[in-house]
Amino acid sequence: MMGDLGTDRELGGVSCPKEMRSMSKRDLDTLWKLGNDFWRWIAYPRVRLIFAWNGIPWGHGWRFYGIPIVQKHRRSRMSFGAGLQLRSSVRSNPLGPYHPVILATWHEESSVEVGTHFAMTGGTLCAAMRITIGNHVVVGANTTITDTDFHPLDPAERRFSSAAAKAASVVIEDDVFIGMNCLVLKGVTIGRGSVIGAGSVVTRDVRPGVIVAGNPAQLVRELVAAPAPGALAAREA
Repeated sequence: MMGDLGTDRELGGVSCPKEMRSMSKRDLDTLWKLGNDFWRWIAYPRVRLIFAWNGIPWGHGWRFYGIPIVQKHRRSRMSFGAGLQLRSSVRSNPLGPYHPVILATWHEESSVEVGTHFAMTGGTLCAAMRITIGNHVVVGANTTITDTDFHPLDPAERRFSSAAAKAASVVIEDDVFIGMNCLVLKGVTIGRGSVIGAGSVVTRDVRPGVIVAGNPAQLVRELVAAPAPGALAAREA
């Protein structure tokens, strides 16, 4: 059975699979990753308690590096798919998150719904209405995604209340990559497979399969679509 994992070598009378040896060497070469894993397990009970307290269903294969901040309206909805990965501690990413990941819903009708294998470092998801994120979305360090202006534009309304701020749902489709220090604003849809350049401010829809960057974000170029598995196999043959 051990041989199924790779060529075995006898070390002190114990059979050591090739994959286990290479994993051990890799960990010794990147000791900070061992530290991250240690603190991840230390944080696990507290994170589990925070999610349970806020009524967020726990998912499979979740990883938390540091403690996220959850500010959830008790009757709002938050859900995350399998493979969630949130990095909240400064040491968890060389880009150095400015603050822990923040997950917030403001109102009873607010919702944050995230698909599988979502990854975020030190960013913010803040919904007054609805934020919907697809599968395999990666968000770089210190990015904010929000569906609200937070405050009205009219000075008189600002003095009275922030509740009159405009809000519009945000949709981020599958396989989107958002670079570090970006701002995604209300009413935006980012199409499948698109890339948002670091430091961008996204104020309008981004169509699928493109790179955009800048403030406000503008088209840089089209992305070349990856060939389907069948086409790739036929080309190699």
